[in-house]
Amino acid sequence: MNRYGFVRVAAATPKMKVADCEYNADQILKIIADAEEQEVFVVVFPEMCLTGYTCADLFNQQLLREQAIKSLSRICNETSDYSVISIVGLPVEVNNKLYNAGVVISGGMIRGIVPKTFLPNYNEFYDKRWFSSSRELKQKNISLCGWSVPIVTDIIFENEWFKFALEICEDLWTPQPPSGFHALHGADIIFNLSASDENAGKHNYRKNLISQQSARCISGYVFAAAGNGESTTDIVFGGSSLIAENGEILAEAKRFSFDNSIIIADVDIERLRNDRLKNKSFSVLEYPFLDNLEYRNIHVSRKLAKKKTSLMSKTKKNHDDTDLSLNRYINPTPFVPANDNLLNVRCEEIFSIQIGGLAKRLLHTGIKKAVVGVSGGLDSTLALLVMVKTYDKLNIPRENIIGITMPGFGTTDRTYDNAITLIKSLGVTLVEISIKDAVIQHFKDIAHDINTHDITYENSQARERTQILMDYANKINGLVVGTGDLSELALGWCTYNGDHMSMYAVNTGVPKTLVRTLVKWAADTQIDQSSKHILYDVIDTPVSPELLPANKDGQIAQKTEDVVGPYILHDFFLYYVLRFGFTPAKIYYLAQHAFEGQYTKNEILKWLKIFSRRFFSQQFKRSCLPDGPKVGSVNLSPRGDWRMPSDASVSLWLKQLDELE
Repeated sequence: MNRYGFVRVAAATPKMKVADCEYNADQILKIIADAEEQEVFVVVFPEMCLTGYTCADLFNQQLLREQAIKSLSRICNETSDYSVISIVGLPVEVNNKLYNAGVVISGGMIRGIVPKTFLPNYNEFYDKRWFSSSRELKQKNISLCGWSVPIVTDIIFENEWFKFALEICEDLWTPQPPSGFHALHGADIIFNLSASDENAGKHNYRKNLISQQSARCISGYVFAAAGNGESTTDIVFGGSSLIAENGEILAEAKRFSFDNSIIIADVDIERLRNDRLKNKSFSVLEYPFLDNLEYRNIHVSRKLAKKKTSLMSKTKKNHDDTDLSLNRYINPTPFVPANDNLLNVRCEEIFSIQIGGLAKRLLHTGIKKAVVGVSGGLDSTLALLVMVKTYDKLNIPRENIIGITMPGFGTTDRTYDNAITLIKSLGVTLVEISIKDAVIQHFKDIAHDINTHDITYENSQARERTQILMDYANKINGLVVGTGDLSELALGWCTYNGDHMSMYAVNTGVPKTLVRTLVKWAADTQIDQSSKHILYDVIDTPVSPELLPANKDGQIAQKTEDVVGPYILHDFFLYYVLRFGFTPAKIYYLAQHAFEGQYTKNEILKWLKIFSRRFFSQQFKRSCLPDGPKVGSVNLSPRGDWRMPSDASVSLWLKQLDELE
């Protein structure tokens, strides 16, 4: 797991008793042992977890402070053989001032102390009554439990896998949280020791705040919140711990539990660093005032457990033993949201982007008519739906859309009937032009045997169709709207200067899995009943260019996914190649997790190799794409999103995949 850039982290809320440090240490140790068993890398506990956050004026009692230090020392001693790094909270006295601090423990040793900076002094919180801000701290090192350790806010803890930093509760609620500065100085994950209380509506606000801060910092954010063991004199604590990664909540604790609670997630460090690498504003150099901060980098080694083999060493021994038990969900269709509510919102938004792009082009050119080839397949259906809604938006009659169906040697009755019926049901002008005679004449002209069903046989049909569309558009002073999608462009599954070309391509930013989803969404929400059943049959029709003759039963013989592989796999590969630049080995690892029980690892590896070969060899088609709208986080437009030499070698990628066999 570490080999592929994942780090397992945890946020814990222990049972506790206010001012009973021994009891609290007992519970903390139980959770640390549990975290060790689950191979957690770092576990963070709530603010003041050794004493309780709600001790109030008891913080001024020497006995409580001394017992907190003794309990801290006990935790160090009893975790000396553990590999897990622990972060606990307690009051720390320095030069007659008391600080609300987080302490990092590794291998039984205290590695660093981070005091709280921003102290609340409103409503039920009165930190300033007992504690001082870290800004008042002049001393940079103190002696604690027998070690001389740094005590500063500006610490980056690091090891060979990742870097992390701390902030404490209220620090996050400020206009410029310390975590922002920590991230700019290299912290991949921020751990927050908190005692955030509960009140109506606060949970969603807090959740959004943590999600947004992780997105702003392009980081992991692990938030450990105090639970029901705190005093309920005036307020209640719910243990609302959360783990986020770049805007996404990976794990969330069940609130108001009276038992020890721990949530675990695997944060993808490689994913975060890739986004930071591409974000040129993510740099200390852009913030001159940060020059005044003197950050300290402290190495925190992770002691390997003696009694068991780590996940990393397992995967190094044998790729067949790769552990798939990631503590995070890997969506097999990353272009399609798994949440139904989000899916509806996303589909409407994407549809609106496509409509907006085409509408602008029509308004700019002053063109009132548009031409589209309608095959009865998914891509041309989505393009036609976008055109219909665009014309409605611009108050242009749908009759100005010319839907041309061009039956050829491989056209089946099913797709032909769907194309004709859909065009008519949408109120679009129907034009039918058979390409058979023209292609036969073309075969004669170039001396090609019509019985030789090779690439010439196929591409001649695709180019004839494009010629018809272009020339018909010239005839009526219209615009040819392209239908090809993002997945086809990635694989090069299009005919150069055939269906590859148009005057405006509305689907070029939409991968195949999303095309299917958008057509279904449109059928359910945008189209009247007369068209709905046609759209559902289009969705159920096998994906095919229909360039080869049908079988003896008149059914589609040329199925795209039999040749290039399942689009659901290719879209998965495409997402992680473009969005995060992951290695083929890591994509293979993620795909095994996402498609467990659906595809074998050998099938995944086979199609990943094909994807890699085609992605590199077909770049020349992407280097001269027509204009089209970007709808998601990735695109293949050569004008901005993806610039790649057409003659780049795929050798490195295939070599790594060969090593996985």
